[in-house]
Amino acid sequence: MKSPKKKRIEAISKHHAPDADLLWRVAWTYIRTVIDTAREPFLILDKDMRVLSANRTFYRFFRVTKKATEKTLVYKLGDGQWDIPALRKLLEKILPKNTSFVDYQVDHVFPDIGRRIILLNARRIYTAQNSRPILLLAMEDITKRKELEEKLRDYAVKLNAAVTERTKELELRVKQLERLNRVS
Repeated sequence: MKSPKKKRIEAISKHHAPDADLLWRVAWTYIRTVIDTAREPFLILDKDMRVLSANRTFYRFFRVTKKATEKTLVYKLGDGQWDIPALRKLLEKILPKNTSFVDYQVDHVFPDIGRRIILLNARRIYTAQNSRPILLLAMEDITKRKELEEKLRDYAVKLNAAVTERTKELELRVKQLERLNRVS
């Protein structure tokens, strides 16, 4: 039998128990606000990989609309431009076993924006009783950085070849001078 004090504490706790829907709405507002301020494109997905929301950067970067994005399966976004085998594997096979992944690189040609190299970061957000699990998917376009790295590699190869060629020319010239010096 419970003591009167314990009964009173339980009654107060029940009376002041937070409403799960209210907590969810507050958390959802907080999440949306934070994501909307991010410079990188973000998607918020539900457990079935449908888009719950995206930030303005996502809409602008991928040239899509809110209407065409929200409530859509991520793989069907932009007429299937997100149906990327590597992304599907990541979201369906790897992520369920882990709560997050960081810097997963996707190299893909998107119809409206061309080839992009994107780093994906994701984190599963668990709610009370996991009644509304969501997935935050952040994207960082590193295309320009990768193109610059490629140009620098090409430049280094060309520079190395030029230095090697010039060195051979100088060695040949030194040998010619040594021969001339012996003859004199």
